[in-house]
Amino acid sequence: MEAEAAKYIGAGIACIALAGAGAGIGTIFGNYLQGALRNPSAAPGQFGNVLLGFALAEATGLFGLVIALLLLFAV
Repeated sequence: MEAEAAKYIGAGIACIALAGAGAGIGTIFGNYLQGALRNPSAAPGQFGNVLLGFALAEATGLFGLVIALLLLFAV
């Protein structure tokens, strides 16, 4: 296998993190909405936790994107 082909395969595999981040964000907000509809009085107290979960899931996707870009353009 050529090094160029391995570089593209590695970058594609690193981009799988973006799909995981999208699924994680959807799960976080979906479960928050479900809980907020069941208990509206507790929803404002949990919104900070939702934002923290969103930030961590998004950071995971961005790290995967950065690794993919590093594999494509820096090596």
